[in-house]
Amino acid sequence: MKIVIDSKIPFVRGVFEPYANVEYLDAADITPSAVRFADALIVRTRTPCSAALLDGARVRFIASATIGADHIDADFCRSRNIAWTNAAGCNAGAVLQYTAAALLTAARRRNIVLHGKTIGIVGVGNVGRRVAEFARSMGMLPLLCDPPRAEAEGGGGFVPLHQIAEQAHVITLHPALTRTGRHPSFRLADAEFFARLALRPVFINTSRGETADEGALRRALLCGRVSAAVLDVWENEPCINADTLRLADIGTPHIAGYSAEGKARASQMAVRAVARFLGLPLEQWRPPALPPVAVPAIDRSLPLQERMYRFVRHFYNIEADDAALRSSPHDSERLRSQYVLRREAPATQWCKM
Repeated sequence: MKIVIDSKIPFVRGVFEPYANVEYLDAADITPSAVRFADALIVRTRTPCSAALLDGARVRFIASATIGADHIDADFCRSRNIAWTNAAGCNAGAVLQYTAAALLTAARRRNIVLHGKTIGIVGVGNVGRRVAEFARSMGMLPLLCDPPRAEAEGGGGFVPLHQIAEQAHVITLHPALTRTGRHPSFRLADAEFFARLALRPVFINTSRGETADEGALRRALLCGRVSAAVLDVWENEPCINADTLRLADIGTPHIAGYSAEGKARASQMAVRAVARFLGLPLEQWRPPALPPVAVPAIDRSLPLQERMYRFVRHFYNIEADDAALRSSPHDSERLRSQYVLRREAPATQWCKM
């Protein structure tokens, strides 16, 4: 039995060795010849799992240690009886923390009081739900846009995308990337969407670069329809458009979900999924416990927005990641692959601010 594992996935070395022949490879080295005799793969989004990789391979199962699944050709896998899974929700806490840092930092730079402002949340899954809870705790009004959920659940509580464009002071994107079906998210923030913007919103994208038309976003920034953009994802990654980065308030190299806790959860989910499929005694495996994090003492006399800014910044300095990308914009893949995993603020502490 052989398992090929992306070498950048943490916590998994040594786990499968008692039961299988394991090969750890950089994403670029996970090639058709490398996986030809593999029974299972554990990969990241940098490995497109399609016919180009899998045709003629022995692979029966793919576990992606990521929340996204747009790198997996589900139709091809179905046609070859290749089962697959992703780690849905594994990094929701990390992306919430990134989004909070983005919002609080952009607001601080522009002297924006968030209380009473409307935030449009596009994509209300594991991350979007948490962002909505955070926004409510800050006294903001969330508008929720999720056409697939609205269709499945009857529409209650959801608004159309044009309403967010017309009413939101902040817009944050969290949908999965889809190109087909009734509600594709590919370029959902297109030229028409940006033309509808009425309140010069702050625009945040942590989902996939292709969910927004980057050219239309640049034009919206240049003409003032968007007051500030915070981008963790880019069209044509890992190549980052220099003009988009220059116009963005904050730019980072697709690391919004890169927390130690998120990576540990993703590895745990991937290992357990492979173990279930292959019948290995690892279905209860968990990575080593992370050391506890120090929670800062925050002056309770400060306004809530300032307290929350200091609390989030203690755990994550988004401006440092922005500076790192701007200093090496053509080296985003290295910045991402060598990223030092940050820690998440304990979930129980958010409500105490």
